[in-house]
Amino acid sequence: MAPLVNGYPNGASRHLPNDPSIVALRFSDIPAQIDIPVTGLEAEEAVEVNLEELLDDPTELCTLLEQEGVGKHYWMVIALAYAKQAKVDHAIEILSKGLGTLNRGNPKEKLGPLSLTCWLYLWKSREAPRVLPDGQPVSETRLKDFYLQAATGCLNEASRINPAFPPLFLAKGVLYLLRASLQPPSKAAAPGVPDISDRVETLRQSIKCFEDALRVSAGRNMMATLGRARAYFSLGKYAEALDGYQEVLLKMPHLQDPDPRIGIGCCLWQLGHKEEAREAWERALDLNAESKIANILLGLYYIHDSSHYATTDPSFGPIYKKAMTVYTQKAFKLDKELPLTCATFGSYFMMRKSWATVDNLARKAIEHTDVNAVASDGWYLLARKEHYQDRPDLTKANDFYQKADLARGGGDKGYLPARFGLVQIQILQRDYDGAKFRLEKIIQQSKSTEAMMILGALHAEDVFRSQASGIKEDKSAEVKKATTLLEAVRLAWKDPQKKLTPDTSVLVYLARLYETDHPDKALQCLQQVEHMTINDMPNKDPPDGTDADEAWTAKLREQLSPQLLCDIGCFHFNAERFDQAREFFQTALNACVKAGEKDEGTDTDALVTTISYNLARTYEAAGLLDEAKQVYEGLLARHEDYTDARTRLAYIELRQNPTEDGPKAMAALYETDSMNLEVRSLFGWYLSKAKRRAPNIAEDQEQRHYKHTLQHHDKHDRYSLTGMGNLYLTTAREMRRDTDQDKEKRRKTYEKAVEFYDKALQLDPRNAYAAQGIAIALVEDRKDLTAAVQLFSKIRDTVKDSSVYVNLGHVFAELKQYSRSIESYEAALTHNRGSDPQILACLGRVWLLKGKHDKSPSAMKTALSYSHRALVLAPQQIHFQFNIAFVQIQLAQLIHILPESQRTLEDVVKASEGLEEAIESFGEIAQSKNPPYPRHDIEQRANMGRNTMRRQLERAVQSQTEYEEKNAAKLQDARELRDAEVRRREEEKRKVEEQKEAERQKIREERDKMAQLSRELAEKRTEEERRREEAEYTTDEEGERVKRTKKKKGGKRKKKGEDSDTGTEAGDGADDKAIKKTRKKKKAQSTEPSSAMGSSNEEGGAPKSKKKRKRLARRAGKEDKFKSQEMVVDSDSEDDRQAAAQLTHGQASNDEDGDTEMQDAEEQQTVTRQKPRNRVIDDDEEDEEEEEEEENEEPSNKTTAEMDAEEHGGRAGASFADNPHGDPVDESVGAAGDAGAKELAISGAPTVVS
Repeated sequence: MAPLVNGYPNGASRHLPNDPSIVALRFSDIPAQIDIPVTGLEAEEAVEVNLEELLDDPTELCTLLEQEGVGKHYWMVIALAYAKQAKVDHAIEILSKGLGTLNRGNPKEKLGPLSLTCWLYLWKSREAPRVLPDGQPVSETRLKDFYLQAATGCLNEASRINPAFPPLFLAKGVLYLLRASLQPPSKAAAPGVPDISDRVETLRQSIKCFEDALRVSAGRNMMATLGRARAYFSLGKYAEALDGYQEVLLKMPHLQDPDPRIGIGCCLWQLGHKEEAREAWERALDLNAESKIANILLGLYYIHDSSHYATTDPSFGPIYKKAMTVYTQKAFKLDKELPLTCATFGSYFMMRKSWATVDNLARKAIEHTDVNAVASDGWYLLARKEHYQDRPDLTKANDFYQKADLARGGGDKGYLPARFGLVQIQILQRDYDGAKFRLEKIIQQSKSTEAMMILGALHAEDVFRSQASGIKEDKSAEVKKATTLLEAVRLAWKDPQKKLTPDTSVLVYLARLYETDHPDKALQCLQQVEHMTINDMPNKDPPDGTDADEAWTAKLREQLSPQLLCDIGCFHFNAERFDQAREFFQTALNACVKAGEKDEGTDTDALVTTISYNLARTYEAAGLLDEAKQVYEGLLARHEDYTDARTRLAYIELRQNPTEDGPKAMAALYETDSMNLEVRSLFGWYLSKAKRRAPNIAEDQEQRHYKHTLQHHDKHDRYSLTGMGNLYLTTAREMRRDTDQDKEKRRKTYEKAVEFYDKALQLDPRNAYAAQGIAIALVEDRKDLTAAVQLFSKIRDTVKDSSVYVNLGHVFAELKQYSRSIESYEAALTHNRGSDPQILACLGRVWLLKGKHDKSPSAMKTALSYSHRALVLAPQQIHFQFNIAFVQIQLAQLIHILPESQRTLEDVVKASEGLEEAIESFGEIAQSKNPPYPRHDIEQRANMGRNTMRRQLERAVQSQTEYEEKNAAKLQDARELRDAEVRRREEEKRKVEEQKEAERQKIREERDKMAQLSRELAEKRTEEERRREEAEYTTDEEGERVKRTKKKKGGKRKKKGEDSDTGTEAGDGADDKAIKKTRKKKKAQSTEPSSAMGSSNEEGGAPKSKKKRKRLARRAGKEDKFKSQEMVVDSDSEDDRQAAAQLTHGQASNDEDGDTEMQDAEEQQTVTRQKPRNRVIDDDEEDEEEEEEEENEEPSNKTTAEMDAEEHGGRAGASFADNPHGDPVDESVGAAGDAGAKELAISGAPTVVS
């Protein structure tokens, strides 16, 4: 939810003024003095009482009030004045006496004093101790419960007078709240079960009282709203509580005592919005810098924030210092009795081991709080104080931990740190089972890494104690639990959100647990310990200018623990990484020297001896025998009685000089240390290599040596037991087996060998030599494949013989590991080149078992195939024929029970055919001389196939046929629908492609036309410029080109009826004014479509304006000789564009005389826009019309280039009209000309040209 209050989150109404004058303080309405009326002679006589300097003993004042019989107001004001000065006991005394005087009056007058007395008792309850302080008698101490009982009495008395008195509802709600704080929290109930504990019921009663108070006040009692929010908070309904606190802040934004922002922050904290909670508390501190609650809550926030960092982290110090010095210390200075502050400061003094201060602060927190969680913190501080003592009182610490846990509800709702402390106490008391049980409960509820760490360590210690005691006990479950828990802790370190600090002890425990079964994992754990230790070194970085390399790392390793380096070297040695092992052993020796320099109490001699021996063994294993002898001799120089070193030297001598120095060294060693089992073992090995084999085992020297060792030294010597087993195994293998007596003797010899091997394995389950001997003995004698399977698997890697694979195949088949059995049989068949019918029969058997197990027809068909191959290789073997029939029967049964969707009609038919063959085969086998099974059983199986299975398969064929026909029909319909859909989509795709291609073709054609038109226009423009230049320039008498000059024309205008030539000349002699008017009207003419000039008249379309046609004709006649009629083409029409192109393309023909050509061009202008009329237009009328139109005409916006273009267009039109050679012209233009000529011929009217 988004906690918004008055437009600001979390109560941060930052627009409110921080002015104490507007804050309503407690007791602000108490006057400084009060006048008590006194009965006397004078009417207005009174006694003034100073309420700021009250008497320590109010007896005299009470006597005065009683004598004068004042009203309840005086008693209540004086009592409040004493309460204002924290003299609550005197205030209660005054009110008690006042109630005594009011007994004689109206009972309702007592409601006010009773209500006030109740509130004072509630005040005293909050200040009273929760439990009896140490060293104080019960009679002298009044606890919280005493004052709550007194407040209850006042409320009961007031309720008897008027139960509907409004102030009583609020007082009852607060009373229930305080009473609930003394009741223990309820334990976690089962899901779906309502909580009906006393505390929950009391809090519900308080909510009801607060709601009654709100009801009678019409929702205006904000104290009741605060009380209800506090009750919801205690019930764990933090969202409802947050709504209540926000409502109070919205209606009373200046309220600071109590401050709803504190409640808002607490609710947000519980809801997980810790940053918003901090903002709310900071706002409360902004408004009231002396708020002790806001200070301590902010201190707790920063303490919680510091807990996310390790104490070694640089970020931890500043945050924790800010929490303690800036906020917690200030809160403690403001109120040294505040329980929450005492509990918080107690933890600080706990780290400083100030036990007396811790005890004092913890007891204050317990005694004065009315919050169970704070009391729990106090008990926890006392428990830790007792726990941390040099000689702790475990009983007392255990009691305090239990009280801390119960104060928060106990059980699943209890205090986790207190429960963790109880676990530690149980471990100190050696109650490991109880500690494990409690830790498992903690882990189920909280997934605490600390709990998992300790529980894993406890399980690991159980394993280590069992190993050290030598008691044979299965601890695999404890090993699994320990590794699982410790690995979970190790995984939690990788979570960046948890910010956990890795603990090397966890890795050491894991290394010890992994040592036997997973040495690689154990090595990884030790290497991680090494890296962590190096990273924690203060001088881990290399000097400036150098890089960290192997030499620098080896130098840092010398500062590590020698034991750690030695362990890492041992793991490398066991993994046959002798070079790395040697490096670690040498580094460990150097580390021993530095460890001795740091701590003189360290037994470095024992460490150096052990590590040196390991180094010599590494040299020996690596083949460096001279270096190994040198180290051994060095050890013997320091410790002459070091038998292990002498033993290894004797063994090296035997390997280097087996005939001379070796036997001498062995004899000398055996003479001095014949009691040492290691020496006796080496001597037995020496005898096995050097002795002569005796015909009787009892006379064998090696056997006597082992027997003497077992009888007189150690009957559990594993080497002697294994050696005895080898002797008996070899003897049994060479014994005769001709008669039953020989076989029985041989069998007993095998049993004797197995007994010795078994004894050795009991003492050392990892004795590979004894296990291998048992496998061979069991295979050769008892055929106990189950016990030999593991050893045969190891032998398989070295002995490449088919018998090993066959035996493994038998074992795996019995273990129902059919895939591995098939692999073994096929490997054996490969070694025999596939020609062994017995191996083929075994393959058929295991495939049959696999098919029955997996319900796989294909597996059974494979079994049938192998059975047929075996019969082909050995056709005379009747049991191979039986195998085929048996597989066919099994296949028919499987096909019958399979669902229709998992079989085909072909499978059913073939199974039926195989069934018929099996019935016939069983009949033949039953009639043979030596059937593999009783004849009766074989005949019964044949009858079952003939009577039962035959009918079953017939029905299966029918049902499968119907199923496949229906399925085929469905598939055909689906296939047709799919094909139709595919064809439809392809057709749509084809049409879309055709449409796109047509559009692309059209665009290409248009582009080609436009390109052609552009080329033609460019050619015409070039030709027009050339002709224009020829028309404007001529050659003078001297042969130079000069510009033509215009001839000025004069004369009168042509009158009606005159010849057209005369009219033309008159037109030529007109002034330039008419020409200029015509040029000004070019813009209007250019907007006319070209169709108006020709095709419109032919099509019968009438012109829009009569005057406009006349004006166009007149202007055409008045243009000078360089201009002709103008044609404007509309670009929207393709036909018009072609017509314009043709008009532009046409040019006037050249005459010999340029002047004559220009004159003819002017004289032969024709009008194409208007049909000829049968009347002559008067020039005066035309002039008037032109003047009127010129006045109404707007100036043209055309540029010079546009005017030139119009002139060129006019010239092009004239060229088409005067074309004497019959050049192609636009059809519309030609039609218009023909129509005009025809009309003139009919009318007979002369053509008038202006």
